[in-house]
Amino acid sequence: METLFEHAGGEEGLRRFIEIFYGSVLVDPVLQPLFGAGRPRHIDNLTAFTAETFGGPATFSAEMGGFPLLIRAHRGLRITEPQRRRFVELYLAAADRAGLPDDEPFREALRSHVEFGTQVAMQNSHAETDDQLHPLREVPLWDWEAPSG
Repeated sequence: METLFEHAGGEEGLRRFIEIFYGSVLVDPVLQPLFGAGRPRHIDNLTAFTAETFGGPATFSAEMGGFPLLIRAHRGLRITEPQRRRFVELYLAAADRAGLPDDEPFREALRSHVEFGTQVAMQNSHAETDDQLHPLREVPLWDWEAPSG
């Protein structure tokens, strides 16, 4: 069965998507305070994380710090629910602008992936102790009901 990574156009398709998305958050008045002026490696990290989650190479875990990097990046940000919702909105809009596949199974997987991920990030952003962190400690492998055909 085709992976989400393959269906999204592999590394090239995901990088195009993440570049568009990242550009949108850096100028968004709701999210820009979380991202500041941006970080040079953020596009690489988010592309590699998404690729790994979608069944692509495990570069994020093997070479970029893996899930502990995400926990450290989000701690102390105190993400609000409006910021979480805006992140989801811009993420899905970027998928359209990047020309990612628009079939319902893929888009539902994309939507559920970003909804789950933003919930984890929001919880971790408020954690004052390790016990308050979300229990997820490794990059999740996202699955889907691929279209037949």
